[in-house]
Amino acid sequence: MGLPALEFSDCCLDSPHFRETLKSHEAELDKTNKFIKELIKDGKSLISALKNLSSAKRKFADSLNEFKFQCIGDAETDDEMCIARSLQEFATVLRNLEDERIRMIENASEVLITPLEKFRKEQIGAAKEAKKKYDKETEKYCGILEKHLNLSSKKKESQLQEADSQVDLVRQHFYEVSLEYVFKVQEVQERKMFEFVEPLLAFLQGLFTFYHHGYELAKDFGDFKTQLTISIQNTRNRFEGTRSEVESLMKKMKENPLEHKTISPYTMEGYLYVQEKRHFGTSWVKHYCTYQRDSKQITMVPFDQKSGGKGGEDESVTLKSCTRRKTDSIEKRFCFDVEAVDRPGVITMQALSEEDRRLWMEAMDGREPVYNSNKDSQSEGTAQLDSIGFSIIRKCIHAVETRGINEQGLYRIVGVNSRVQKLLSVLMDPKTASETETDICAEWEIKTITSALKTYLRMLPGPLMMYQFQRSFIKAAKLENQESRVSEIHSLVHRLPEKNRQMLQLLMNHLANVANNHKQNLMTVANLGVVFGPTLLRPQEETVAAIMDIKFQNIVIEILIENHEKIFNTVPDTPLTNAQLHLSRKKSSDSKPPSCSERPLTLFHAVQSTEKQEQRNSIINSSLESVVSSNANSILNSSSSLQPNMNSSDPDLDVLKPTRPNSLPPNPSPTSPLSPSWPMFSAPSSPMPTSSTSSDSSPIRPEELVREDSSTPFRKAKALYACKAEHDSELSFTAGTVFDNVHPSQEPGWLEGTLNGKTGLIPENYVEFL
Repeated sequence: MGLPALEFSDCCLDSPHFRETLKSHEAELDKTNKFIKELIKDGKSLISALKNLSSAKRKFADSLNEFKFQCIGDAETDDEMCIARSLQEFATVLRNLEDERIRMIENASEVLITPLEKFRKEQIGAAKEAKKKYDKETEKYCGILEKHLNLSSKKKESQLQEADSQVDLVRQHFYEVSLEYVFKVQEVQERKMFEFVEPLLAFLQGLFTFYHHGYELAKDFGDFKTQLTISIQNTRNRFEGTRSEVESLMKKMKENPLEHKTISPYTMEGYLYVQEKRHFGTSWVKHYCTYQRDSKQITMVPFDQKSGGKGGEDESVTLKSCTRRKTDSIEKRFCFDVEAVDRPGVITMQALSEEDRRLWMEAMDGREPVYNSNKDSQSEGTAQLDSIGFSIIRKCIHAVETRGINEQGLYRIVGVNSRVQKLLSVLMDPKTASETETDICAEWEIKTITSALKTYLRMLPGPLMMYQFQRSFIKAAKLENQESRVSEIHSLVHRLPEKNRQMLQLLMNHLANVANNHKQNLMTVANLGVVFGPTLLRPQEETVAAIMDIKFQNIVIEILIENHEKIFNTVPDTPLTNAQLHLSRKKSSDSKPPSCSERPLTLFHAVQSTEKQEQRNSIINSSLESVVSSNANSILNSSSSLQPNMNSSDPDLDVLKPTRPNSLPPNPSPTSPLSPSWPMFSAPSSPMPTSSTSSDSSPIRPEELVREDSSTPFRKAKALYACKAEHDSELSFTAGTVFDNVHPSQEPGWLEGTLNGKTGLIPENYVEFL
């Protein structure tokens, strides 16, 4: 969907995949640069030419409508989708303004042209300069490396050691330049999400000021402007948080790169020079090689970073034996011979250093490969989910709710570390912990207590919501339909161990109380998600991709807080029938936010009144009750069969869907309540539909497919949603596809049908029968 993340660990490896990923980022920056340049040109013509005002505005609007944002990662948050949609909204407004034929825009150069030129010169220009430096260092490093490897082994040992030291220095400098370039590219890609859109928003605000006849249009645009302003602020705040995390990771990589290598699917991989015999003699060709110990498969890809491309076809051989080459038997250093089962003769390879040759030899001899252990960034402490742990959390919660529930910045303002550690030592003392009725003394500040609570949760051996479910929770937050998000997270929570779920329920009930007092403490649900997301759902590996997923961790916590009563006090729903899925999709489309031309003017954000909030809550409760009641019988009948799945440790197990499909059809629905925040904003949520599922549409069960007429045992079915096959036995299809010969399969939750002459499996809840 978006651009793949550039991992700092790949800078050291400098693989072909890393180079291709870097090229895609560079192409996106060039595309953005050209677009901004064209946009500036169009803006100037709009300001200078009254006679050509209408045509210039139309071209400007078309340019905006054609540009599409590319975000880092495989999914977007509601804020990012709002920002990505903003250019199309701007284009719609400009087309409407063209009909008015009003006067020339004043002060547009200051609010539009200057910021865009500044961004283009300071950010994109800096990235181009970093690229020049990176390309120069690449050529320098590869040249010195080749020269070094061509040194004769017969030279004096002192000369060889001096040459080795020089190569190490050049390699370290190249590595640092590579890290800095990757950091700059990622920074510019993130900055453009807000620094590029904000000038456009200011330009449009200026238009409304000077256009008397555009007053009504400005009112319609105001609601989206409010949502966009909040989304930009949220995105900016997330960027500031993730930027510091990425910068910290880069510094760690500089200090000790070996401890942060990415776990590879290969036993060994890297660059080797392979000796090839030519009719004019022998030559050494640079290859990127991988070796898989289980299959003994060696893959060699001819690749040279200087030329920036492959120099021939890939070759794979099966290892038979590997022997170190003696120094006096060949002019080159660091050489070893490989014999293959499926290729005659001996393949002579040259490693990049003595250590590199040792690693290749160990891998090919069948000894255990050297991998970096996955260490949690948080050292394990004595914290446990036992009676003492529950007692500590309850004492902290009781102190906060009785003495400091209205303190501004609750859980955002941290306490002094020495005081926090001292309080934890007191609370974790077995003598003190056994006194369950003893409250925390009033001498401890609220910020110290809240920091102690968060620190204790981070001291657990693993995150409260467990490493094995971390990716499943993130996937649930990336679902486009809000109802699907809640349902998926509801199911995952009930698969947590009992103590983890009890502690999570205790914490979510408390955070809901904190959010209910957001007018006083300024801690909205969104802000609490920012605070507790990285603590409760921290990843096992610290990577750039994991940092980019922090925003989805926050969404998971927001959903848990907003729906804590349903999630912790009810059993997860059974799978939806075809009719219910169809109705759910229709609800989502009915509740889609109106376009900017249909919205009333609302400047920035306003606090919802108590009566409106109570009315909204009653609508939500009534909708939930209607959905729950329609499935009450099925839930009671299947509760005994569902219970064993709740404590399953398999993160890929899905209670609500067949095991093969892992996604639902797209049904966009923004979340996050509109409320005053400190210091962040959150986007307003769409009202939930009040209609309940219809009872007159009953799905056809698989066992009912075979008719009484034996001459027609199969039926036709039509796809409700699109589905991409994950296995060879499945069918890929789009919405509206018609299947032939549909009948029950032996696998539960799946049907078997024919499409274009191919027979395969189809998810049962993705089709309706004709």
